Amino acid sequence: MERINVAIAGLGGIGKKVAELLYARHEHYARTYGVDLRLVAVCGSRAGRADPQGLSETDLEQLLPGHCGPDFILGAEPHILIEAGPTDIRTGLPGLDYIGPALDRGIHSIVISKGALVVAGPRLRQKAAASGARLKVSGATAAALPTIDLLEYGLLGCEIHSIEGILNATTNYLLSAMAEDRLSLQDAVLRAQGRSMTESDPSKDIEGWDTAAKLLILANFGMAADLSLDDVAVDGIQHLTLAAIDDWRAQGKVPKLIGRVTRQNGGFLATVGVEPVAADDVFALVSGKTKALRVNTDVMGEIVSIGTASEPAGTAAAALKDLEHILSALTVGTGE
Repeated sequence: MERINVAIAGLGGIGKKVAELLYARHEHYARTYGVDLRLVAVCGSRAGRADPQGLSETDLEQLLPGHCGPDFILGAEPHILIEAGPTDIRTGLPGLDYIGPALDRGIHSIVISKGALVVAGPRLRQKAAASGARLKVSGATAAALPTIDLLEYGLLGCEIHSIEGILNATTNYLLSAMAEDRLSLQDAVLRAQGRSMTESDPSKDIEGWDTAAKLLILANFGMAADLSLDDVAVDGIQHLTLAAIDDWRAQGKVPKLIGRVTRQNGGFLATVGVEPVAADDVFALVSGKTKALRVNTDVMGEIVSIGTASEPAGTAAAALKDLEHILSALTVGTGE
């Protein structure tokens, strides 16, 4: 049975869930792909642990201070890196310090944090092509919602004219609370925080930057665009008032934060902003923490994907879907 070593960089809620699922699915990987998959290294920002024979679940509860960083993780010589650390969409760090060197070494990389893909997505794809490593990004593109797989696999051979989506669960929940319960944005945020449905500082969600980051990755990886964050016109929900929502309601419309990228004059137009959606539009039915993606193509027409799975489980499952794509390619010998 072929031995496959995996390392995880980032042990927050999502990274821990990834590890949990890896252990739970060990026998599945053995039966389905004929591999003995071992988690050989993990690290957070200050501590970690490694064992060339494979870490136990107990080992993950006893991390060693100072055992962290790219040299530590890559020194464990994994075949596959799962990067699940914190993200900065302006610098790409710390993920970029792990992913770039991993791809240079031919280490297949599954990326969950968005920063490195936003800052250097096309360059990372070039590194992967040069070394033969696979670069997978499902966990960074709206978690469990089928997005990049839909573009790369489900619509293979089509020309994608546009993609548009409700890509941020937090803002969709807040807009639903404002429209349906007539809460102010501030009160909607307080409710969400009280239910542990948003971070203590949801500004990146509210201002539209999380949506913009996901949209950018989808455009660059799914439509062969070469956009930077500065190419996306971004406006969030921070200025939306109940009066505006009431005006739209009187017209039979519902507010949604929509990210959209469209082919235009040989290039791409990318925007994020609040839009009044007609009541008979499928997006009007996407409420609460549900997310959705709509794709318009040349020959397959319009395709809509809707998902409700929550984080961190949904995001971890998306990343491990990428793992199965890699295992399938490695063991069956098929390309992607």
